[in-house]
Amino acid sequence: MIWYRRNAAVTSLVGSATNSASAAGNVAGTVVSSAGSVVSNAGSMAGSMLQPLVFDPLRRLQGSENNTEAEDIKNSDRLWVAVDGMGGDQAPGPILDGCLKAIQRLPLRIKFVGETKKVLGAVQTMGLTELFNQATAAGHLELVASGPSVGMDEEATVVRRKRDASINLTMDLVKKGEALAMYSAGNSGAMMASAIFRLGRLAGIDRPAIGALFPTKDPTQPVLVLDVGANMDCKPIYLHQFALLGNIYSRDVLQVARPRIGLLNIGEEECKGNDLAIRTHELLSEEHRLQFAGNCEGRDVLSGAFDVVVCDGFTGNVLLKFLESVGSVLLDVLRAELPRGRRGKVGSAFLRSNLKRIKKRLDHAEHGGALLLGVNGICVIGHGSSKALSVVSALRLAHSAASHGVMDDLAELQKSPAASASRHSPETL
Repeated sequence: MIWYRRNAAVTSLVGSATNSASAAGNVAGTVVSSAGSVVSNAGSMAGSMLQPLVFDPLRRLQGSENNTEAEDIKNSDRLWVAVDGMGGDQAPGPILDGCLKAIQRLPLRIKFVGETKKVLGAVQTMGLTELFNQATAAGHLELVASGPSVGMDEEATVVRRKRDASINLTMDLVKKGEALAMYSAGNSGAMMASAIFRLGRLAGIDRPAIGALFPTKDPTQPVLVLDVGANMDCKPIYLHQFALLGNIYSRDVLQVARPRIGLLNIGEEECKGNDLAIRTHELLSEEHRLQFAGNCEGRDVLSGAFDVVVCDGFTGNVLLKFLESVGSVLLDVLRAELPRGRRGKVGSAFLRSNLKRIKKRLDHAEHGGALLLGVNGICVIGHGSSKALSVVSALRLAHSAASHGVMDDLAELQKSPAASASRHSPETL
């Protein structure tokens, strides 16, 4: 205790680190695992406990004490979700493992689309035979056979040639209404192409956007940032449409009564920024279907002052990757600043709970994936390196969107004459 009180620098560092942890929403798991050398068992606990996302609107699933088992969930409450079993760097094993765990914790039924021989081989290799047979017998898991899958390094347009690839069949299940949402950790370009070809865009939406959830000061209320990589070059009308999509998602799924929409810019004044920002500001200021809160500077993205932040895909992706680097630097600083030897062990004992919370909030696996908004179906894009925890988190996100009728409200966008007028106005094209 004497050591802890005298080392004010360390206590101050941890205090500020806890407040700053929200500045790194989706840090790579390999970097996050370095915290394990500071707290001997933090890494194994974070990897095995499959904690629910703190921003999940399904309140009954929140809290680390929740150990809901499959038998506690009524079959009538289960929703069908289609999963691209061949998407991911190490598919299908880790994807199937995550699906089986999700079935135990979430009210889901899963149509697992993949190459039968490879899937059954993974079942044997990973020792999942008992769980696989139980889930199949209970009607909670259905294996849907597919043809050769789309590789992570293939061009997006390959989905036109590989018509029976797992990503295409997964989209078809959503289009036919046999699944309410889909998830894939595969080739993101191919997923977007397949979604556009198979599901189609929502009427009134020119370009789909990828929306990522970043944590804020309030751990229960994230900020939705879009686009974070789908559209490198944007027109003002695209950002206007992103705002409409984000507004509906934030309201319906994240349960924000009246989302505050911000436009990412270099200053708060409406005259600031490049031509894209200035013209977009004019469109959003005149939009009556949402609450435009003005320009959002980079330092305000995680402040909690905005519920949705819109930007072009190039800027959004840079922002996303920058936040990941902040998280890695933060954990490296913690490792470097904690003393070695006996004093370090004593100090770590006092700081253990803080470090666990920091590690959890920086772990990209706790966020699972991003949403592809603007297509005629619910699509969740996962990390290529996704393992069981990431899959469970992503499926929770898909379930949240499917169970809140978000697609019904998104379809209403096409019925507004204002959308059509702004879309074809020469000033906004």
